[in-house]
Amino acid sequence: MLQLLTITNYALIDHLELSLEPGLNVLTGETGAGKSIIVDAIGLLLGERAEDESIRAETKQARVEGLFSLSKAATKTIAPILEEAGLTIDDGEIVVVREINQQGRNICRINGSIVPLKVLSGIGEYLVDIHGQSQHLSLLNVQEHLEILDRYAGLGDLRGKIADGVRRINAARNELATLQGDAQELARRVDLLQYQYQEITGVKLELGEDDALEAEQHLSGNAERLQQQSDDAYRALYDADGSGVSAIDQLGQVAQDTANLVGLDPSLTDMRDAAESLVIQAQELAHALQSYRDGVEHSPERLQEIEDRLEVIRQLKRKYGDTIDDVLAFAEDASAQLEGITNSDERSEALEAEILSLLKEVGALSKELSAARSEAASRLAVAVEGELGGLAMEATTFRVGVTQEASEDGLLVTADDGSEARYSFDATGIDHVEFLLSPGPGEPLRSLAATASGGEASRLMLAIKGVLTAADQTPTLVFDEVDAGIGGRIGTVVGDKTWRLSANHQVVCVTHLPQIAAFADHHVHIEKSVVQGRTVTSTQKLSPDGMVEEISNMLGSTSAITRSHAKEMLEQTSKWKKGYRNGGGADLATLQLNLLDTPGESN
Repeated sequence: MLQLLTITNYALIDHLELSLEPGLNVLTGETGAGKSIIVDAIGLLLGERAEDESIRAETKQARVEGLFSLSKAATKTIAPILEEAGLTIDDGEIVVVREINQQGRNICRINGSIVPLKVLSGIGEYLVDIHGQSQHLSLLNVQEHLEILDRYAGLGDLRGKIADGVRRINAARNELATLQGDAQELARRVDLLQYQYQEITGVKLELGEDDALEAEQHLSGNAERLQQQSDDAYRALYDADGSGVSAIDQLGQVAQDTANLVGLDPSLTDMRDAAESLVIQAQELAHALQSYRDGVEHSPERLQEIEDRLEVIRQLKRKYGDTIDDVLAFAEDASAQLEGITNSDERSEALEAEILSLLKEVGALSKELSAARSEAASRLAVAVEGELGGLAMEATTFRVGVTQEASEDGLLVTADDGSEARYSFDATGIDHVEFLLSPGPGEPLRSLAATASGGEASRLMLAIKGVLTAADQTPTLVFDEVDAGIGGRIGTVVGDKTWRLSANHQVVCVTHLPQIAAFADHHVHIEKSVVQGRTVTSTQKLSPDGMVEEISNMLGSTSAITRSHAKEMLEQTSKWKKGYRNGGGADLATLQLNLLDTPGESN
C-alpha cells in the first residue's frame, strides 16, 4: 500500500506530506483546493506523462515521492521487474521518486537508483489503480478486460499452458521460415558457408599452434646470438683448446687444495665436498652449453616458413575470431549450418508436422479456455448488473463480449459437431474480450471504452471491483470524484461499496458527498490558502471532532443543527460498519434513510 506521499513544487503545492493508512482514506475539500492534484501526483509515480507546466511557478523542479509497503503477492510480482533493472526490494518496501525539470528532463528513481520510465510504468500497474477523472483508467484499456475476466474466472493455469504452446508454435514457425527462405539467397548462403569451412579446415589448425610458432620464431630469429653466447659461456667454463686456464681447471685446483686441507684438519670435510660438487656441476653445465650450442639451428628457410604460417593464422583470426579456438568453433558452426541446409527438406517436413500438431493441441486448450471465459462472462455480467442497480445505473445493461476472429494460419479448433475452423491467436488464446454497455432500454450495446462517461466508468469500475475484490491483487485503489453526477441516496451505496473494497485493498477516495465521507476510516481535509501572496495547498488529518466539522461543512453550513446531523451520520455509519464486520448490523436501506435525514440533502 501507499504509506507516505510527498509532493514538492507541483501545481499549487509547494510542499505537502500525506500519510495514508490501511482501509478507506477519504479526501475532501473545496473545489480547486488540490484534491485532484494529489491524485495526479500519484499518477506520476505510476509512470504517467509529466507536463512542464505542472511545475510550480518560479521553481525549477517538481518532485513526487511515494513510500510503498508491499504484500507478499505484490513483492512476488514486482521483484522480477526490479531485478531486470538491477534492483532489489528492501524489507518489503520501495521508495519511488519522480522529478520533473523545466529543461524537459524527467528523472525516475526506485530505492535511490535512477531507472527508465518504462520500469516505473512496469511496476506502477501492480501498485495503484486510479479510477475517475485520471487518465490511468484501466477500464478504458480493452486488453485489461480480458485480464479482469480471467482473474474473475481463475484461469491463470490454463492460460499458462496456452502461452507455452504458443511460444513453441512461434519458434517452430520462425525456424521453418528460415529454412524456406529465398532459394537464391539460400544458395548464396551455402556457397559462403562452404568457402568459409574449407578455408579454415584446409589450413589444418591445431590448438596452441600460434603460441608455439611465435616462440619458435623468436628463437630462430636469434639463432646466431644464441650460438655465440652459449659458446662463450662454454669456453669460459671448459677451454677445450687449452688456450687458457678455464673455470673448471680453477675449480679443480680448489678441490685439490681443500682435499689437502682435510688431511691436516678433518673438520674441513664439508668444504672439500662442496668444492668437488662445484667441479661436477661446472662440468655438467659445460656439457649442457655445448649440447645447446650444437643444437641451435640457423635456418632462414625455416624462419620464413614460420612467418608464412603465422600470417595465414592471423588472416583467419581477422575473419573468424580472436583465437584459434574461436576460428575452429566458427568452422564447426558453418558445418552444422551446412548440414541443416542440406537436410532442410526433411527438417521442413518435420517442422510442418510439428506445427500442425501444436496448432491442434493449443487449439483444444484454447477451445476449453474460450468455453470457460464465456461461462464466466455470463456470471460476471449478472454480478456487475446486480451491483449497478444500487448505483443509479439500474437501466444500464452490461455484457462481456467474447469473440474470435477467423484466420487461415490460426489455431485449429474442432467444434462439437466435428467441423474444424481456424482462429487468430496470441499467448492469451483465441478470444477477444471486451466490456459492452447499453445506457438504457432500446440502446444498442457498444464498447464501454468508447461509450462510458467519466462518472459511469467510475461507478462501473466500483461495481466490477466489488465483484472482483477477492481476485484483484492491486493493493491500492484510488477513486477520484467517484460521486460525479449522483445524489445522497446513491452516495450512501457508493460509500458502502467503496468501504467494503477496503477490506481487501487500501482505498483512497476523493469525494464531495457527506454520505461517502461518513464511511471514512481515515479522513483528510485538503485546503487552499494564500501565504505571502502565493496560493498553497495543505492537508490536515481530521480527528473525530474535525470529521464532524468537515461533514457539517459538506452539508452546507456549520450551524448546531448541521453539526448534530453530521455527528449522527458518523455515529450511524460507524454503528453500521461495526455491525457489518460482525456479520449483522442495520440494513443498508435503513442507513440510507438515516443519512438522508439531513438538511439540504437530496437524492
